[in-house]
Formats: sequence, C-alpha cells, structure tokens
Amino acid sequence: MLIYITGVQVVGPYSLELTFNDSTQRRVNLRQFLWGEVFLPLRDPAYFAKVELNEWTVCWPNGADFAPEFLYELESETTQLITAS
Repeated sequence: MLIYITGVQVVGPYSLELTFNDSTQRRVNLRQFLWGEVFLPLRDPAYFAKVELNEWTVCWPNGADFAPEFLYELESETTQLITAS
C-alpha cells in the first residue's frame, strides 16, 4: 500500500498531528531531524507552523519536506512520553 498524508495539524513547536491514508494518526516531534541547510529554518517555531500539505506529504515554503513513509515509521510522541515515564 502506498502511504501518504491526508491531514496535518501543528500541535507544538516541532510537533505535528498527522493523519495517513489508512486512517492511522500519529503525533510526531521532528526537532531531532531539523538539521542541514533546508531544515534549519524550521527550527524557528513560527516558520515550522507554516507547514502545508501537498498531494502526498507535509512541506514548507522553502521546499523542505519529509517522506510520508519516514513519518509513518516514527514512534508517536505520546508513546515516547509514556515510555519515558
């Protein structure tokens, strides 16, 4: 099955609530992945909040994006918080 994102909502400075085409929902924190020239602007929470949805994934005005398969495989932020407790 081809995975793509059908919904996105900013829920924190570096966190997104994502909905995938198989109805899976995940809240992911992307802070640790915001390095390199294209992703550095996303470290500004105001710029991070400019996230948009194209036909298959999340993207930002500067061309930064993440593969939907990568985002799908990330551990949910909620799970991370429970595991850390």
